[in-house]
Parts: sequence; C-alpha cells; structure tokens
Amino acid sequence: MSILYDLCGIGNAITDVLAKVEPEFLSEQGLVPGSMTLIDTDREKSLRELIHVQQQTGGGSAANTCAVAAQLGARVAYLGKVAGDAAGEAFADDLRECGITFPSAPLDGRMNKNLSTASCLVLVTPDGQRTMNTYLGACTEFTPEDVLPDIIAASSIVYLEGYLFDPPHAQEAFRRAATLAHKAGRQVALSLSDPFCVGRHREAFLDLVRGHIDILFANENEICALYQTESFDTAARHVAQDTKFAALTRSEKGSVIIRGGEKIVVSPVPTQVVDTTGAGDAYAAGFLAGLTSERTLEECGRLASVAAAEVISHYGARPLANPWKDAGF
Repeated sequence: MSILYDLCGIGNAITDVLAKVEPEFLSEQGLVPGSMTLIDTDREKSLRELIHVQQQTGGGSAANTCAVAAQLGARVAYLGKVAGDAAGEAFADDLRECGITFPSAPLDGRMNKNLSTASCLVLVTPDGQRTMNTYLGACTEFTPEDVLPDIIAASSIVYLEGYLFDPPHAQEAFRRAATLAHKAGRQVALSLSDPFCVGRHREAFLDLVRGHIDILFANENEICALYQTESFDTAARHVAQDTKFAALTRSEKGSVIIRGGEKIVVSPVPTQVVDTTGAGDAYAAGFLAGLTSERTLEECGRLASVAAAEVISHYGARPLANPWKDAGF
C-alpha cells in the first residue's frame, strides 16, 4: 500500500479545559504539581465547580501532536475513541478543521450510556507548570479493533501516546498497531507521556520499547523513571541499546537525540514560559514533521525545539504562529 499519511497518531481523544490556579489550590486539593492524575466523573465535576475556565479546546497528547504536525505541513491521520455526544462531535470537528483524517467510530450510546467523551482539566500555575486531572470516559473503550489496518499500513510513522496505556485494552491495541506497522514496513514511535504513567506500567513499557518501538520520545523525568535511575546519562545509555533512536527533552537544557553511537545535543529556543501544556507534544510534532520531510536529525531537533518554544509562550497546546517560518525552513 502506498503512503497516504506521514503520521498516524493513536491516543486518548480528550477535550482540554485550561484554568489558571495558584500553587495553594493544588496543595488544598492534594495534587502533585506537574503530574497527571486519573479522576472519575464525580471528581471532574467537583473540580470544575472550583475553577474559572480560561479555554476549552480539542486535546489529548497525540491529538495535539497531530494538530501541530498538520500545521507544519504533514499529512496526518488520528485514531481515538469519543462518545456520540456534543463533546465528541466537537473533538472530531476540531481535528478535521486541522486537516486531519479521523476515521474512528464513536461509541454506541445504546451500549455505553454512562460514558461521555473524555476531558482533561489542565491547572496552570503562575510559573507555567501544568497539573492535569484526566477523566478518561470513552477512551477506556479503545480496543485492538479500533486499530484500523488500512490507516496503519498507509502511514509512514505510527505515533503512540503513553497516556493511552492506562485503559484496559490499550496495551494490546499498541502491540497490534506496532505489528501492523512493521508488517507494512512502517516505523513506530512512542511518547512516554508522564513519569507517573511510566511508574504504573514500567515493565509493560520496557517490553514495548525493546520489542516494538523504533523512535522513543521522553523528557528527563520520564526516561529516568523508565530505567529507575536518577542519572540522565545512565538512562540515555540504556535507551541507546533499546531503540533505534530516541529524542529526549531536558527543559531549559534543550534536548538530546540518540541514534546508535551518535549523540546530538539541541539547544533550547529562548522564550517566555507562560504555559507548558503541550510542550512535549509540539516537540514530537516538529521532530516527526521534519523526519518525514527528509530533514537531518539536527534540523528535526531544531524544528522540534522551535515548535515547543512557540507553544509554551502562550496558553493552550496549539501554535499561534507557524514554527516552520520561525525555524527558518
């Protein structure tokens, strides 16, 4: 099958709800700054009553990556599960307005009356740090049957979102996606997403990384959590043995791209940090958009850094400016 898409993202189809809060609010609610916590529908409703919503958009980590990649000119598809409700329709419309193919069928409401489209309450403190509270809802019903073989085979790179590892059928779905992709001669990328997510599923993640992943994205905390070390250099040596290559972000230290014995250090792009929501998602988008347009690894890293810097300079996880132009491409 010919390649129709540069990138196919698979992840939690979520509506992002952003709100500014003070650090004291996190303490009062027992929330760990910078973490992602899974919540039920009652907790979601109670938190909403306590915050003032600044922005509500289509979201989810892989969906954000897909949206940024599409803005950068990549041909993109996305697979994820929404409910047949207003939020699900809005999510689908948002992706399609970005030029993204979204062939996933919504949940049958007659069989899943109690599950609504997922939402993530993103609480942003004055330092730009985001603390996420995620109600997975319909995402928990993503199964291997939702991994569409024709879409996978037509995609140059299949990008898996680590957050999706939490629902019960997701790990099997990830392995199915990787198997189908490799059978078609495609590459598979994975974002570790969150150190707490890694902690919940460390052995399963290691098995996935070692046996199914070609490209790994992670920040410093996530990669150290995967290899149970406090040393970034130690974690980097391990990941060099486990994947074809990895792109590891280090906040103000920039990022490191590792491929075999090659190590490329990418400088950060200076910017004023307003909201770190979506920084890793944008980085992956820039990197993959560059990779599928046959850029060098140095150019991929540069574009990734520019995309991430643009996203953290304002509220929300989608660029307001064109990172291609800002990167000088």
